[in-house]
Amino acid sequence: MRRLMFLLVITAVLSVNLAAAAPDCVRLIREAGDSERYPGAAVLVVKDQSRVEVMDSGLSHVNQHILYKVLKPEGAGELKTLTFGYDPQSAFVEIRKARIIRNDGRVEDLDVSLIKDYPAPARAIYWGAREKMLSVGRLEVGDGLEVEYYRKGFTYALLKQDNGAGMADDSRYIPPMKGHFYDIVPFYSDRPVKLKCYEVTIPTDKRLQFEFYNGEARHFARMEKDHVHYLWEKTEIEAFKPEPNQVNPSDVAPKLLLSTSPDWQAKSLWFYRVNEDFGSFEYNAEIKAKVDEIIAGASDPWEKISRLTHWVAEEIRYSGISMGEGEGFTLHPGIMTFRDRCGVCKDKAGMLVTMLRAAGFVSYPAMTMAGSRIDRIPADQFNHSVTVVQVDGKYHLLDPTWVPGVRELWSSAEQQQEYLMGVPEGADLMTTPLSPAQNHYLYYTIQSRVAPDGSLTADVRIEAEGQSDSGLRRSLGFGPLHRRADMQRAILSAGIPGAEVTRLEMHDPEDLSKPMFVSFRIHVPAAFNPGENVSLLKPLSYQLPLENLLSFHYVRTQMKTRKYPFRIRCSQLVRVNETLTLPRAMKPENPPEWKSEQSDAADFYGRFSSKGRQINIFREIKLKKRIYSVADWSGFRRSVQQFKQPENGILVFRNGGAR
Repeated sequence: MRRLMFLLVITAVLSVNLAAAAPDCVRLIREAGDSERYPGAAVLVVKDQSRVEVMDSGLSHVNQHILYKVLKPEGAGELKTLTFGYDPQSAFVEIRKARIIRNDGRVEDLDVSLIKDYPAPARAIYWGAREKMLSVGRLEVGDGLEVEYYRKGFTYALLKQDNGAGMADDSRYIPPMKGHFYDIVPFYSDRPVKLKCYEVTIPTDKRLQFEFYNGEARHFARMEKDHVHYLWEKTEIEAFKPEPNQVNPSDVAPKLLLSTSPDWQAKSLWFYRVNEDFGSFEYNAEIKAKVDEIIAGASDPWEKISRLTHWVAEEIRYSGISMGEGEGFTLHPGIMTFRDRCGVCKDKAGMLVTMLRAAGFVSYPAMTMAGSRIDRIPADQFNHSVTVVQVDGKYHLLDPTWVPGVRELWSSAEQQQEYLMGVPEGADLMTTPLSPAQNHYLYYTIQSRVAPDGSLTADVRIEAEGQSDSGLRRSLGFGPLHRRADMQRAILSAGIPGAEVTRLEMHDPEDLSKPMFVSFRIHVPAAFNPGENVSLLKPLSYQLPLENLLSFHYVRTQMKTRKYPFRIRCSQLVRVNETLTLPRAMKPENPPEWKSEQSDAADFYGRFSSKGRQINIFREIKLKKRIYSVADWSGFRRSVQQFKQPENGILVFRNGGAR
């Protein structure tokens, strides 16, 4: 499933029309303010107004009016084209007016007849999306740009429509859950917005649920004969400034959700019914024969489920080919996906449902939102489809899209994520549980020896499970077979000056039956650098191979406080244990000063010991979640900073300090 984003960029081939001046827009542009009023912004959205009219069928007609003002020269570049994306199977877009309002009050109409309609750029999903675009002329600081357009339909190409006798031409634009209306309205932008207004007129017999999240907006409802008119309005919206590693902006920025669907239970029942009626999970003799071949010799239910899940994960290529009418919530028939050997998430999920049913299991599809939260108003906040299977009377999640090369059947990179099952008894919105950090361990065991000539030789073993396991497989299991060993050696020695991997052994990355490990010997010349007064050494545990496998690797801990919740790839347990043998008894002057940390977010423990010729360096961090609250930042930050303390460190030994 894919949400088609209506991208606005801006236009034109010009015809000057002084008589067509719109006094109100001229005034709004003139009074809107400049770059001093909105520092850091190149473009100001002076007005963003949507008027929505909902029909009895659920079809919505939308009239949009947007007014921009150029604040800086680079803003003219941002507004050089006007582009609207749409899917002709389910949506219609018409740009009705576009014009430039010069800073001296002149108005230049843009010729909308010159709009070009062309296939939208696509990668991996080829559903026939298109774009409309009109080139623009030169804009100057202080100029305004006014755009009016009309659209109808919905932003997902969802469900097969009945185009039989008696259906009007607008039938393709009716939402798949017929008679119902929903919308998701962001009241945030990466540009400052002076006025954002959303209005909807809807028949009185449609009970509209709504909620405004992460802020407030002026709103009212007014009866108009057989309709109700709603309005939400917010002024002086600052440009949204994201933080590194934060959750999706829609989780924390102002937004409006609306839906006439009564609850998630109704959506669950609908999702179940439309796919069963469509025949998405019927199988033929060819599919049955393949299923029997895959599960041959397996008696344990979970062994059968695992084999089928990974077959779909590995053998159905992620590539979305349109089946025409019916894309979106309708999963491609399993017979089609099996024939084509390709599909998007919903098709891989549907293929797994089909094969599980052929193997005698009870299985259904489910919807989820990868990357952001689903809120309680039952608007269609979904971008991903997965599978559920019933074992011992309970439903269990499977995800054939996210587990290629992963020992898990459900990716723990999707923990703390809402989902909705399409089951015959109906279901409420649910949340995937936390996955314990120890399920995703990453262990480094290092035996290092420093020779009298200053070189360092180390035997290193890296062991991993869960999401850490999948990361290790991805890092070492790619590339042409004839070059793969050389590539693996280069990866394991990357960032360590002069290092060479002289021995390498590892578990086959394509064999998911056991956790992944890699064992190798690495030689680093001139690792121990004697000086006149001091000698320097950077232990291998201070410069970990494959450091990018750490879930917090890209988290910026320089920030003391956070405004928004944050996330990492997955919960994780990381343990590093290095035993270092020196050429003679030496004691470093600057051992790391670790403090144990414990919090709801993360724990850290570190230990450094030195005795005779041997030094032991041990540190461990436990990251307990994937998604963290603002309150978690302090404990998370302390633990990560403690773990990363040696990152740029060097052990210093005073010459003559033998004992």
